[in-house]
Amino acid sequence: MSAMRSVFLTGGAKGIGAAIARRLAADGARVTIADLDIASAQALAAEIGATAVELDVADLERAQRTVLETGPHEILVNNAGIDQHAYFTQTQIADWRRLLAVNLESVFATTHAALPAMQVAGFGRIINIASEAGRMGSRGAAVYAAAKGGVIAFTRSIARENGRKGITANVIAPGPIDTPLLREAVAAGGDKLLDAMKGATLAGRLGTPEEVAAAVAFLASDAAAFITGETLGVSGGMGCGQ
Repeated sequence: MSAMRSVFLTGGAKGIGAAIARRLAADGARVTIADLDIASAQALAAEIGATAVELDVADLERAQRTVLETGPHEILVNNAGIDQHAYFTQTQIADWRRLLAVNLESVFATTHAALPAMQVAGFGRIINIASEAGRMGSRGAAVYAAAKGGVIAFTRSIARENGRKGITANVIAPGPIDTPLLREAVAAGGDKLLDAMKGATLAGRLGTPEEVAAAVAFLASDAAAFITGETLGVSGGMGCGQ
């Protein structure tokens, strides 16, 4: 990556987001970490020489303002997201609205704010973190899968509109990644559930946040200029054939 490019990263305080922040900062970028957990974001920012801002991405107008106030940004990474494991008939309208606001509508808001400056500059990298669930569907997480599928379709559309403007737009679709959040989510199911998640990958293991961050760093780089509109699975082959 060319040194000192500006990155706006949502959901960057912990887990996959923190690994992305560390990697991009190590590669020489100026990283703005936007997260609802401002204490963790500030601690990470102090560690890696980044900037932290408090943001609930479901507040779409505030998300847009925050991008504009901290920009312009050459690189936008939409990582913020929430999950809900429940069968569809157990899902309420409020759940649907909240998951779509955080996981999909926020991507619209930040992209809408960041894209015009990228178009003027003739350079931009938009990297949206979705999920293999967005390509495959998910038993027990229909709303989450719908939101992530929307992210994939949205990103492809942005790529089509901006392919000749020096701007790329791509998706990373993680599979099961070994984060504290995942460990907490599967705690009730114990080793049996964890083993099932590992077994769903061709690699037979969980991925690491650093492996996702490496994919982000590549797509953000000059070397990835001819890659756009794509969905890169970082899932140990879980999405093979999708």
